Amino acid sequence: MSSFTEVEGRLSEEDVARESSRCLDCAVCSECLECVAACGRNAVNHADEPERVEVRAGTVVVATGFDTFDPAIAPQWGYGRFDNVITALQFERLTNASGPTGGKIVLKDGSTPRRVAILHCIGSRDDNYYKHCSRICCMSSVKTAHLVREKTRAEVYNFYIDMRTFGKGYEEFWKRVQEEGVHFIRGKGAEVAQKGGALVVRAEDTLLGVYREIPVDMVILSPALIPRKDAQDVARLFGLQRSPDGFFLEAHAKLDPMGTSTDGVYVAGACQGPKDIPDSVAQGAGAAARALQYLARGEAPVSAVIASIDEELCGGCKICLPLCPYAAISFDEAAKVSRVTEALCKGCGTCVASCPSGALHARHFERDQIMAQIERMVAV
Repeated sequence: MSSFTEVEGRLSEEDVARESSRCLDCAVCSECLECVAACGRNAVNHADEPERVEVRAGTVVVATGFDTFDPAIAPQWGYGRFDNVITALQFERLTNASGPTGGKIVLKDGSTPRRVAILHCIGSRDDNYYKHCSRICCMSSVKTAHLVREKTRAEVYNFYIDMRTFGKGYEEFWKRVQEEGVHFIRGKGAEVAQKGGALVVRAEDTLLGVYREIPVDMVILSPALIPRKDAQDVARLFGLQRSPDGFFLEAHAKLDPMGTSTDGVYVAGACQGPKDIPDSVAQGAGAAARALQYLARGEAPVSAVIASIDEELCGGCKICLPLCPYAAISFDEAAKVSRVTEALCKGCGTCVASCPSGALHARHFERDQIMAQIERMVAV
């Protein structure tokens, strides 16, 4: 109950009898293989070993998800310092019937809370941590408030910056929770302190223009949705770009929200940016459709504007290799020259500008062509 570690109690006599009837009396496995003979579906394989499988794929849908902000690195909110300061995910486990308390909302000492505070935007919309909005926090906090009121009838205080109820039916649900008696205080919870053994949430009420201290029994934090720790490794593997907030960058926010800078690679879900379940499902279906559309062509279209290398001029300096943002240039060790993989090249021109020997050229953007365009424009 104090750590949310899942545990199981002792079995009843009926459970012991039922489980023992299934036992083969082998205790610690001695590789007698009796379980193989007993399994009617041939599901037991003692000879199986871990293996690495390589799959040749024509398209890839990247749906690696997100991480959540760790409130422990921000001591002002009391997470990890004070009892009964929990995250929204831990609260979900409390309310779950299979959770550590059997679905009951209780404090560490087993009592029912009478006053609960819910703090929005923990780590998000914050210049000290993450500047982006996590989108789901407002509605997940409103849902949390509804569950607390429904199960405990406790006084609930929601500390928020702005309420962003953007989804279908969200505004109506927010009004319903207000009618249930939940208190909404427009002001970010600045600090969670302990005074006289009780928790105190300190915040500025920006609507009333006053400083407030609210004593509560439990504090529920809504942490930010942030990029995964391995996002940079995944981006490097698939040639993806990342937006300033660290999430994978789509080809176009409006015209191609599933596409990426690499043909045949698509993004779906919260790895592209914070979003709720309906939006994640919609983007996942769209990414799957785009992947099937790409496969149905049977061949990959290549842009006419790509880089090419004059191997006679290439000096093998390898300067262009790390500069290519799409990993489209490789080095032939036998011939000691660089080569362009046309299917990966996007014709950005970065390698052309950096080549000291002038061996790299951008097709359809040769010097005489560009000069001809300039002369035509000046003539007009």
